[in-house]
This record gives sequence, structure tokens and C-alpha cells, in this order.
Amino acid sequence: MALQEDMRQQGNWLFKYRSYLPLFILVIGLALYILKELNLNFILGQETTYEYIYNFICLGIGLLGLYIRFHVVGYAAENTSGKNTAEQKADTVNSTGFYSIVRHPLYLGNFLMWLSAALLIANIWFILVFCLVYWVYYERIMYAEEAYLRDKFGENYLNWANTVPTFFPRCKNYRKPSLPFNWMKAIKSEKNSFAALTLIFCLFDIIGQIITQRYNFNYVFIGLSIFSLLMYVVIKILKVRKA
Repeated sequence: MALQEDMRQQGNWLFKYRSYLPLFILVIGLALYILKELNLNFILGQETTYEYIYNFICLGIGLLGLYIRFHVVGYAAENTSGKNTAEQKADTVNSTGFYSIVRHPLYLGNFLMWLSAALLIANIWFILVFCLVYWVYYERIMYAEEAYLRDKFGENYLNWANTVPTFFPRCKNYRKPSLPFNWMKAIKSEKNSFAALTLIFCLFDIIGQIITQRYNFNYVFIGLSIFSLLMYVVIKILKVRKA
């Protein structure tokens, strides 16, 4: 099989199971975080007076990623930028909003969200390995998606892709979204992402406080987690009643 077809096949397979990579990384990261909290000499892993501020910087990076996803989904056309895993799907080429400055804004948002958790672990080697794994993993997914869009939309897709970078935004190209913002669509889509992000930070903080016997819990993380869970439950209930 030629390399081009091989990468596309790998990308389509990884596309179906792309939700599982973060879980694998999370398990390894949690183990390293526990070792760091036990002061086993990990680089950047020692307790400092700036840890509290550092944790909020990490959360801010994650929330930036969540904002990007929220913005993209809210302005995206129907049957695009979804969480489908069975197969590639797109009825049109999104080319405004974040799609005017980067071709894969959802994966940029994902990267920032998971980078925030990696930074929280405060192990430089883990952070570097995470970035490498993420790039190799999602490079194939992006390749498969672009091959699908190129086959389906032809010149229309190529004209857009030739002026927009793959992953690192070119902000000077920004074009105002062509569609109105769909709040309910964005909230329904990203409630899981919001809950996952806040729960990870809350979980890491609670585990770290317990194993070090400090019990100085971060109540901002706890409050955000409770809020995100309540929002998740309310949306689920409303969805069931509407059905």
C-alpha cells in the first residue's frame, strides 16, 4: 500500500477511536502527578509558593481551548464539525470564523485543553512526549479528513486550504462568521468537554491534597466541577423530556 493510502487508512481508523487517546494519557499523567506530589524529584515537580497561580494558568489554557471549540461549533454549518465517529461527514466547507485562520480549529482546541492537564502534571518530559504523541496521532486524522474534503469538494476546498494554515493560526486572515451563533448547539456539544476539563483539575487537586495530607483544596476547581456536572445533568434531562 502506498504511503498516501496508508496514512489515510490509519487516519480513518484513528478518527473512530480519537476519544480514547486522552484517557490513556490521563492514566499515565495521573500516575506521574502522584509521584510528583510525593516529591520524587521530577523536573518542575517540586512544591513551590507559586503552585496555586500555576494551576490557574493551566486552567486558563484549558478554558481557552474550550472557548475555541465552543466558538467553532456554535458558528459551524449543520452536519459539520461534529463528534461523529463512524465516518467522515461534511455537507459544506466551513471557511469563516476560526476556519478562516486555521484549518483544524477543533483539534487546536483539543490540544490546548489536554495540554493544560499535561502542564498541571509539571513534568517537562511528559509534556514533550504528550506534544509528540498528539501530533503524530492527529496528523493522520487531519490527513484523512482533508483527503475526504478534497475528494468531495474539489477546487472549492483547495482554494480555501491553500490560504489557511493547518494547525497554527494566522490571525490576520480572520473573517467574520457567515452564520449566526447557535447557543444551544454549542452548549449541547461542549457540555462534555467542560465537565471533563473541570473534573480533571478537581480530581488532580483532591488526590494531590490527600496524598500530601495538606487538605488545602482548591474550591474554585470544586465549584467549577459541580457547576459543570449540574449543567450536564440539566441538559440531559431537558433532552430526554424533549424527546
